[in-house]
Amino acid sequence: MFHGSALLSVRTFVYLFLILSFICCSYLNRVKDPSHWQVTDALPSYGRGIDLPGKRYMSLINGDMLHDVVVTGDNGTIDGQGLVWWDRFNSHSLEYSRPHLVEFVSAENVIVSNLTFLNAPAYTIHSVYCRNLYIHRVTANTCPESPYTIGIVPDSSENVCIQESSINMGYDAISLKSGWDEYGLSYARPTANVQIRNVYLRAASGSSISFGSEMSGGISDVEVSDAHIHNSLSGIAFRTTNGRGGYIKEIDISNIHMVNVGTAFLANGSFGTHPDSGFDENAYPLVSHIRLHDIVGENISTAGYFFGTKESPFTSILLSNISLSIKNSASPADSWQCSYVDGSSEFVVPEPCLELKSFDSYYGRAEAL
Repeated sequence: MFHGSALLSVRTFVYLFLILSFICCSYLNRVKDPSHWQVTDALPSYGRGIDLPGKRYMSLINGDMLHDVVVTGDNGTIDGQGLVWWDRFNSHSLEYSRPHLVEFVSAENVIVSNLTFLNAPAYTIHSVYCRNLYIHRVTANTCPESPYTIGIVPDSSENVCIQESSINMGYDAISLKSGWDEYGLSYARPTANVQIRNVYLRAASGSSISFGSEMSGGISDVEVSDAHIHNSLSGIAFRTTNGRGGYIKEIDISNIHMVNVGTAFLANGSFGTHPDSGFDENAYPLVSHIRLHDIVGENISTAGYFFGTKESPFTSILLSNISLSIKNSASPADSWQCSYVDGSSEFVVPEPCLELKSFDSYYGRAEAL
């Protein structure tokens, strides 16, 4: 992703960042009061903040229209002091939407490495409208009770690589997004060409890897491999709802090890809310060409829920070489639940629902048995 002169050109920025991180951390206790935080406009692909209509607090570390940047440290720690923000979120006392810990907007050629991030108010690393982002050897932690905290969020960004990282969040560990309803459809900036590999993930009340539900600009060409998922409400989730438009397609997920997970696979076509009343109720999302293979799970409560909608069923879902050990209290017959979905499967234990055995070739045309 980064070659030759592109990598050399960013090295002059490293020392500047180390000074910046020292200054920020020295003053973290002074910025707990939201009145000291700068307020910025909502992102154009969202039309509002993530928590509230209107503006949002600016992220602690923020880069707008930067290029050739390295954010790194010798295993240094940046603490977002999120508790004060979580308390305000839970008590409905926020004036604007919570800030993120790190956010890059319209940036190119960004490396984030060798750092530990703690207690993000909302997202830990948010890249929006970015190209060529490389995140590696990063640790991101929040406590399990932290409300809707998410680790790494590639958002309307392309050419993203996340690897050799450990992410433990209150909600989602890694979440791919691309805008919200009519705002995302109008901005039309997809998330595409993403690689996620060699990661350790925990998502206490959400999913270790999620797609959406804000996906109106589209999400495609994503490869996930060699992920270790543990102690999560769900392992891998695809979320959308009518009114989103957009698509989630050409997704390949393989070599996954899950331990102590509620629902291994969750695909929900009726998930989430709308930013306002201006959405098009006839903007139906597309979820298609999803491949899940070579996956092992231990102490799993439920194998999978696949719930499309009548207006927009999920199609071309392929499951292969999957072995899930279901908790004793669960019946194998109840471990899969499906509606408005077509797919195929082979060598899957426990045996999936009939809807996931309804076409005869890889990514072929759906044909009812």
